[in-house]
Amino acid sequence: MSKPQDFFRYAHRELSTEGVSLAGLAREFGTPLYVYSQEAFLTPLRALQDGLEEIRPLICFAVKSNPNLAVLKLLQEEGAGMDLVSIGEMKRALLAGTPPGRIVFSGVGKSDEEIEEALRHPIHSFNVESTAELTRLSELARRKGKSAAVALRFNPDVNPKTHPYISTGLKRNKFGLNRSEIVAIARNERNYPGVRLQGLSIHIGSQILSLAPFDEAFRKMTDLAIELDEHLAEPLEFLDLGGGLGITYAKEKPPSIQNYCRTVLKHFGKKSRFYGRYRILLEPGRTISGNAGVLVTRVLYRKKRDRKDFLIVDAAMNDLLRPSLYGSHHGITALSERLENAKKIRTDVAGPVCESSDCFAHDRPVSAKLDSGDHLAILSAGAYGMSMSSSYNTRNRPAEVLVSKGKYRLIRKRETFDDQIRLERPARGGKDPS
Repeated sequence: MSKPQDFFRYAHRELSTEGVSLAGLAREFGTPLYVYSQEAFLTPLRALQDGLEEIRPLICFAVKSNPNLAVLKLLQEEGAGMDLVSIGEMKRALLAGTPPGRIVFSGVGKSDEEIEEALRHPIHSFNVESTAELTRLSELARRKGKSAAVALRFNPDVNPKTHPYISTGLKRNKFGLNRSEIVAIARNERNYPGVRLQGLSIHIGSQILSLAPFDEAFRKMTDLAIELDEHLAEPLEFLDLGGGLGITYAKEKPPSIQNYCRTVLKHFGKKSRFYGRYRILLEPGRTISGNAGVLVTRVLYRKKRDRKDFLIVDAAMNDLLRPSLYGSHHGITALSERLENAKKIRTDVAGPVCESSDCFAHDRPVSAKLDSGDHLAILSAGAYGMSMSSSYNTRNRPAEVLVSKGKYRLIRKRETFDDQIRLERPARGGKDPS
């Protein structure tokens, strides 16, 4: 599994990626700034493709982790499909050139408008998460003269031993259907004439650091698949194994992609009893994008205190929410190797937003020589960084740059104040809406 330093390393004493200095990018495009390595996106995708070559799965990138159009285009050109949870993400996937047959529409709360829009395209399948959703999808599809391919999302009640906010495979979570609900649906297949029950899907959580939860979930899934084939008019065609394999942010030691692939092949490879019986889908997100990006930020002020210092930087929780939302750890390093190697002192690295939670690191050993105007990189920010950003405090979202083999290009301009207020209309009289 990739580590933060695999693609962002010091070269000529400056933090760089694929031969491009991050300090140079900061000078050209300003900060805060997201910088991505193209090779860092492609390396884990190719590792999954190579490790699972004998079953040739459809690998659908979880768009929610990084929805930039350039990133989606890069991955789909390498053969990836897309896993999405909103019609906006579907439109992004299609704009990036993804063939509809490589698109899976997940999500626990699809609206009528989203379902109707998705039905306009021959997507691979809908991952359905409730009996009510299945009923509604069947009604809307039949009304349009369509027959929607469906995978029923199974909640296997497996503990992924991850942060509770990103655990999705336990009975207490809002996601999926339990076993008895799925069996009842299969027995009453005729009640859903607008759909074709073709698959099962699971997704037990994110940032999973052990193979044991996957192993248990795959076993429960295949047991259920066998039972369903006894009830359905036609046997299931595919199994969607979800995603969730963790990455290294700090000292975590997640399973390697190679060992994860061995676990998948144990259940579905050539030596398994299910080889060739079902098409296999995967939905990796963070696994591919997490360590492919950093957030570059500039030090505004150093505030000295008796016990520790504060570095106030120009990036904030609206640019990278994860530390404030989850208390998550992101490595932080100076762009200058000279500064990074200087004596370190306990420091809080905090942003300018008016919230005490706007802090990227508490009591972190950080170079004592860093001061106003110096630059830092907040590592492992390629997943759920820009995608969860906001304009809180009327701050403009960062620009994004993609680097490849010594070249770079701007893939999203920095947001402006005019961008933020474009849809707003100041009140000028008018009727009382009440």
